[in-house]
Parts: sequence; C-alpha cells; structure tokens
Amino acid sequence: MEMTAFILVTVFALLLIMNVPIAVSIALASFAAILVEGSDPSIVLAGKMVSGVNSFALLAIPFFVFSGHLMGKGGMARRLIDFAGTLVGFLPGGLAYVNTLTCMLFGSISGSASAAVSSVGGFMIPEMNRKGYNREFNVAVTTTAATTGLMIPPSNIMIVYSVAAGSVSIAAMFMAGILPGVLTGLFIMLVCGYFALKKKYKAEPRSSIKEILVAFKQAFLSLFLIVIVIGGILKGIFTATEAAAFAVVYAFILSVVIYREIKLRQMPQIMLETGVTTAIVMLLIGASTGMSWIMTMANIPQTVSAALIALSDNPIVILLTINLLLLIVGTFMDMTPAVLIFTPIFLPVVTALGMHEVQFGIMLIVNLCIGLCTPPVGTCLFIGCGVGKTSIAKVSPIMIPFFIAMIAALLCVTYIESITLWLPRLLNLVD
Repeated sequence: MEMTAFILVTVFALLLIMNVPIAVSIALASFAAILVEGSDPSIVLAGKMVSGVNSFALLAIPFFVFSGHLMGKGGMARRLIDFAGTLVGFLPGGLAYVNTLTCMLFGSISGSASAAVSSVGGFMIPEMNRKGYNREFNVAVTTTAATTGLMIPPSNIMIVYSVAAGSVSIAAMFMAGILPGVLTGLFIMLVCGYFALKKKYKAEPRSSIKEILVAFKQAFLSLFLIVIVIGGILKGIFTATEAAAFAVVYAFILSVVIYREIKLRQMPQIMLETGVTTAIVMLLIGASTGMSWIMTMANIPQTVSAALIALSDNPIVILLTINLLLLIVGTFMDMTPAVLIFTPIFLPVVTALGMHEVQFGIMLIVNLCIGLCTPPVGTCLFIGCGVGKTSIAKVSPIMIPFFIAMIAALLCVTYIESITLWLPRLLNLVD
C-alpha cells in the first residue's frame, strides 16, 4: 500500500509540474496507482468515475451554471450595482464598497465567482478607473470580493462538498455559509476603507430615500431569486436540484422576457458555454472520485490523520496546520478537485477533534476561495487582470492586505463555531 500511495502522489505531482490539465493529471495518477495496487484500472477507474457523477444532487450544478450565465448576460449585474451604489456609495472611496457589495449580491445570486468578476468587474473596474481609483486596487477589490459568492448560497461548491462528505445536508451548508460570506465581505470593506483614507478617494453623492427605493425596485426581481431558492429549499417545497432548475426558468424569464437583455438567438451560445463548463466540472468530479477511492485503498486518509494527531494534541495547532496545507493546495489546484480529494482526508481528523462537518465544509470553502485569487491557478485573479487590463505582477502587491483580510475571516470561521452553525441550528438543520 505504501508503494501505491507513493506512485499516486509522485505521478500526480510530476504531471502538475508538466502543466498537464488537472483532471487529466488526477485520472492518470489514479490509473497508475490502481495498476500498481493490482486491479484493472480500465475497469475500476471507469466504474468509479461513472459512480462519482451518478448523483441526483450533482444535477443542480449544470442548472446553476446555466442560470449563472443567464444572469451574467441578462442585465442583473447593472441593477445590483445601482442598488449597492445608493446604499454605500456615499462613504469615502464609495465605489470600492459598491464593488464589494455588488460582488457579494451577484455572486450569491449566480453562485459563480468567475461570473461576478467578469460581470461586475466589466462595469465597475472601468468606472473606478475613470473616477481616479488605482487600476490594480480596482482589480484586487473585484477579485477578492467575487469569492464571497461561493460562500453565500446558492453555491455549486457546497453541493460538491455535501456529496463528498456523504451525509451533509445541502440546506445546512447553504445556511452555514451566509455569515462567513458576509464576514469576509466586511473584512474586505475594511481594507477598502484603509486604501480610501490613504489615497483620499472621494465619496459619491448621498442618495435620497426615494433614490434608494427606486434602485431597490429595479433590483428586486434579481434579489428575489435568492429568497425563492433558499426559501423553497428550507420549506421543503423543492430539493436543491429542483431549486436550480427553477432558477434557470426564473433567470430566463427575467433576462429574456422582462429585462430583454438577452435575445433568443443568443441562447444556443449560452447553452454551449454551459455545456462546456459542466463537462469540465463533471470530469473533475469523476476523476477525483477515482482518486479518492484509491487513496482510501492505500490508507492515505488514515496515515495523514495519524500524522496530524501525532504532530500535536492541541486542536488549535492541528486546525492551523490543516489550514496552511489547504492554503498551499489552493494555489495550484481548482476548488472542485481539492474539495473531493481532501474532504475524505481531513474530515475524519477534524471530526475527531470535535469540529462539526458543516463547519469544516465552510472552513474548507473559505480556504480554497483564497486560492482563486492567487497564482498560478487563480481563476478569479486571471479574469480580473484580463478585465482590468493589467498584469498579475502589478496586482499582487496590492492583493496582500486583501489576503490578510480573507485569512482573518478564515481564522474566525475555523475557531468560532457559531459563525457557521448559528443559523443552521436556529433553523433545526443540524444538531
């Protein structure tokens, strides 16, 4: 079994160094390890990949991806920007707060950090540039704030974690992510306030009550989607998958019929983009399921668990070590395979320490959200730099205070249980 683990880790690391796509690296490493273990990888790996994606809960992912594309191109971002502007635009450096709040709102509605960066950033970054804000600062705000949409429900990655963990309620995960997402957004706003005072960024004119109500009215239908999806799941009206399907219908009506921002002739292209994104995610899930199986066969989770417990008997130290390992993993691995691979490794460790599996899930997601903003695989960072027409080298120094803010939020989530579990317990979703 030691040789199986060695082959798995070595082949996977070598393929990553060779810049082989992550899904292919996972599949080939699993293939080699299963071969060494003595089974027929052409049968075992294929079977595990199929069983990995054969889940009713995972059907929610293509629906949420589809609705996210519709929202991104359907005019919702602009209406949310206008609404956020009336709420926080009057503060010094107001556009930075507007950017952050809009990313939180849009990311939660669409469930996609990438969509938030491109949709919100496509409007806010040029506007902030025009108002005299530093270009790299604008990209840093958008990139980090967009990740809060993966913490605030609905979120695809929470569904992936629920499947990987086995018996974790999706509704509980959705509720558990709200306060951590808001907390992260507030910490990012604190950094925005620091830069606003340091650079003397101006405030926007204060909005009247009437202007706030008008902006809210225009954004209401977009915001109401969150109420429908989350409320429907909590009330037992529909499952997460059914809620995702309803979100597609709602987003279609809003974007095509009411706002008329999307023409019917654009739908085939949007469907194609949805199919490509879904295919990539499902390939990652299937390959990661195969790797998780061979890791279990090689006793890797048990070995890692024993090593961490032998490292220290202090839960604070062990959790800090796990966070450091996940921060490193997040810099070179996408969220979906990271969740699927490391959940079975670290979940037994943290549950032995007394951490609730829902709290660990949110800790894992918050941790990996930081990886979306770091090179070399920081998806949000790359998109943000593309939208802002700047380079990673120029943005990276300004990102440091934002990383500190996100890590501070991560530590709060890790060590203060009530941040994640208060809402689920209030709604009787967890014990």
